[in-house]
Amino acid sequence: MDINRYIEHTNLKPTLTDKDIDVLVVEAKTHGFVGVCVPPFWVKKAAREIGDAPIQLVTVIGFPLGYQMTEAKIAEVEKALNDGANELDVVMNISAFKAGMPWAKIELAKCAKRIHDEGAMMKVILETAYLSEEEIIQATKMAVDAGTDFVKTSTGFAPEGAKVNHIKLMREHAPSNVGVKASGGIRILADAQAMIDAGADRIGASAGVAIMKEWNESR
Repeated sequence: MDINRYIEHTNLKPTLTDKDIDVLVVEAKTHGFVGVCVPPFWVKKAAREIGDAPIQLVTVIGFPLGYQMTEAKIAEVEKALNDGANELDVVMNISAFKAGMPWAKIELAKCAKRIHDEGAMMKVILETAYLSEEEIIQATKMAVDAGTDFVKTSTGFAPEGAKVNHIKLMREHAPSNVGVKASGGIRILADAQAMIDAGADRIGASAGVAIMKEWNESR
């Protein structure tokens, strides 16, 4: 197992600077990470730094709380696509979802259409820390029905990040053609391996370099 091919090297800290983007991309190239995940403001710069390297450029939409209006999310989607992002992690409207409103699904379907029209991929961030197990199952099925390519656990800004039992639930209730991304609190190799063993296809982590150091030392 080449663990580097699971890792989306992530920096979504509110205080990051252009130099942090430079470092993130260099580290992704050095370690062969599958992608980098950056804030929308830095997508254009990250695209320039990645150049023609085989690295996915991931950004976030409706981040981190998800309760923006759909029109605002679509505007974010269009800007991110125009700036060079090819994978967009959309925070679902947890508020509308918990209110039992169909709008949460309608919004995701609108985002999926716009993203797929440009040949890009969508991941839906469920924010599992705020959901019961039954809600995680329901939200996974909703995101799949709306056309997502991946379901993702967390923003990293909620009280808790990815949990093994939540990954198992998501994997069990998503079809094989929909990926599962574990993110939030994955800082050591054992965490990453536990998530992969539970069914994760991607690992979103800011500790990718440390995980790789452990992995190389363990071989």
